[in-house]
Amino acid sequence: MFLPGIRRRSVLAGLTAAAALPAPSRARAQGKTIVSHGIAIHGEPGYPPDAKHLDYANPDALKGGSIRLAAGGTFDSLNPFILQGTAARGVAGIYEPLLETVYDEVSTEYGQLVETIETPPDRAWVIFTLRANARWHDGKPVTSDDVVFSFNILKEKGQPLYAVYWHDVVAAEALDQRRVKFSFRGGDNHELPVIIGQLTVLPKHWWASRAFDQASLEIPLGSGPYRVESLEAGRFIVMRRVEDYWGKDLWLSRGRYNFDTIRYDYYRDEQVAFEAFKAGDVDYREEFTSRLWATSYDFPAVKSGAVQKVELKHESTLPMQGIGFNLRRAMFTDRRFREAFVHLVDFEWFNKALSWNLFTRIDSYFFNSELAAKGLPSKDELALLEPLRSQLPPELFTKEFKLPVTDGSGNNREGMRRAIALLKEVGWEVRSGKMTNVKNGQQLSFELLLGAPRLERFALPFKEWCGRVGIDVRLRTVDPVQYQKRMDEFDYDATIVIFSQSLSPGNEQREYWGSAAAKTKGSQNLIGIADPAIDKLIEAVIAAPDRPSLVTRSRALDRALLWNYFIVPQYYSTTFWIAYWNKFGRPEKTAKYQPRGIETWWLDPEKEKTLGQTPPERKT
Repeated sequence: MFLPGIRRRSVLAGLTAAAALPAPSRARAQGKTIVSHGIAIHGEPGYPPDAKHLDYANPDALKGGSIRLAAGGTFDSLNPFILQGTAARGVAGIYEPLLETVYDEVSTEYGQLVETIETPPDRAWVIFTLRANARWHDGKPVTSDDVVFSFNILKEKGQPLYAVYWHDVVAAEALDQRRVKFSFRGGDNHELPVIIGQLTVLPKHWWASRAFDQASLEIPLGSGPYRVESLEAGRFIVMRRVEDYWGKDLWLSRGRYNFDTIRYDYYRDEQVAFEAFKAGDVDYREEFTSRLWATSYDFPAVKSGAVQKVELKHESTLPMQGIGFNLRRAMFTDRRFREAFVHLVDFEWFNKALSWNLFTRIDSYFFNSELAAKGLPSKDELALLEPLRSQLPPELFTKEFKLPVTDGSGNNREGMRRAIALLKEVGWEVRSGKMTNVKNGQQLSFELLLGAPRLERFALPFKEWCGRVGIDVRLRTVDPVQYQKRMDEFDYDATIVIFSQSLSPGNEQREYWGSAAAKTKGSQNLIGIADPAIDKLIEAVIAAPDRPSLVTRSRALDRALLWNYFIVPQYYSTTFWIAYWNKFGRPEKTAKYQPRGIETWWLDPEKEKTLGQTPPERKT
C-alpha cells in the first residue's frame, strides 16, 4: 500500500511504512454498509473512536521554538506532485490527506480531513464524509469538490505513478458538499479504500487560475498544520506552524507538530552538511554512512553530551537497495548475465574492511518482515507458482535463494570463477585480461550512474571487483537534479536503486515491477521489468483477501524477483542512526514501525538553556 510521494505528508523526516494490531471492531453497520472512524486493509483499526492521542505522541508536549534540518541538492519548485522541477523539502506538509496513517499498526488509517468512512462488505466503493470544520488557510471550507478535483488533476497532470497507483479507482463523485464517493474496479482489492484515503487534497479554487503542471515558486494554499513562510530558491525554506490550524485539536494532532518553525537549509555537499551539524547550524541528523557513524561522531559536543547519538531499533520493512540494471539495454536482458555480478560482490570483506560490520546483507524485497521468502516454496506458494513454472527460473522450485558468502579475505576467487562461467554461457570470455564479446570483440563496459558521492563507497569496490575479470565499469556521479532527470527518462545503464516496501504491499507493486510502468517515463519501474509471470503475481498480491494470503503471495512474488537477479543486493542497517543537539524532548514511547518520529518531538527550554544554544533568529 505504500508509494513514496503519495502515501502521506510529513513536514519533518521521511517516514517508513506502517503496520497491524488486531482489535475488536468499533465500526457500526448501517444496512449493508459499514461506517467507521478508521480502516485497515485486513482486520480492524486498533484505536477507538474516542481515542485521545496516538500512543507514541505526548499530548502535553510543549509548543514553540524551531528546528533546523539539512536538505541535499537544490529546489526550484513548490509543487511536489509533478515531474517538472525539483520540489522543496517539507512543502507537502502544507497539505493533508483524507486519512492519516499511524505507525504502530499495519496499514491502518484514520480520518484526518474525514469524519467517517463508509464501505460495503466487498469494498467495491467507499464514501468519505469530510469534517465540517476542515478549512483551507484562507478560511474557506474543504469540500468534496476539492477532493474530486485533486483526484482528477493528479491522475491527469501529476507524476505518472498516480495513474498507475489509482488504476482500479474508476470514478470520483461529489454526493454533496461534504460527502464524496469513490468507485472501484472489481471487488477483490481490499486495500483500495485505504489507498484512496492517502489522497492529498488540493484547493480547487486556488488552482483554478494556475497551471498545475508547471513548476512554480509561488507559495501555494494548503490546509495542514504548517504553511510556507519564506524561502530562497536552492538555499532554504522555512515552514511556520499555523496558529489557527483547524485540526489542532484532533486526537491525531495532539502532541504532534510542536515546532513553531521548521527550516531546511540546502547543502550541495554531504560533508559540508555534516560540518554544519557539528557547528550547531543543523539540529538533527540521520546518518546513512557507516564510516561516519563509526569514526566521525567523536567531536567535543558528543563527548560532552551536548550532542546525543542514538541507535533506534525498529520492526519495519527495509528497502531493497542495490545496483539495478536497466533491462531496456539489450546487454542486461539475460538472467545469467545479471547473476554474474552478484557473484563478484565480496560483501563480507566490504562489511569488515569498510563498514565496521554494521550492515546486514539484503536478501529479500521484503527484508526484515514476515513477507520475505525463506526456504523452499510452501504448499500454498506452489499453488500460485506452478501454473507459471515455464515462465519462472527453474531454481525457484528446487533451491532456497541464498546470496554468495565469501571468507572476507578480499580474495573472492570462487565468485570470480562463477561469474566468468556465467558470462561465457551468454557469449563473453576473457581475452588479454578483458571480458570480451565473442561475436564483435568489444570489451564489456557500462556506466554506473550515481546521484550522490556517498554512494561511491560501494560503487568503487564494485568497479574493482568487476575489473578483476576484465569488465570496465565507468562511474559517473551527477548532481541530484540531473540524476532525477535521467531517472525519469530511463537514461542509464545501471544505477543504485532503492525500493521501499510496507508491511501490506499492494498496488504500488505495479509501479515497481509491472509491465505497464516499464513503458511509462517517470515511473518507479526503474529496472524496466516487463514479465507476464511477475505481472500475475503482482495481481495476486493486490487481490489477497486476508493477511495469511497476503503473506503467502508476497513471498511468491519475492522469490520471482530474487531468482531473476534484477538487482545486485547491497546492505542495510536494522537500526536507525540519529544524532541531535540535546535541546529536545521526546515521547517515552516510540512507534515500533517508525521510531524516529521527530514530528512528535518538542523544544525543551531547560535543555536549551543548559546547552547554551540560544542563538538569535536567523534571517530568512
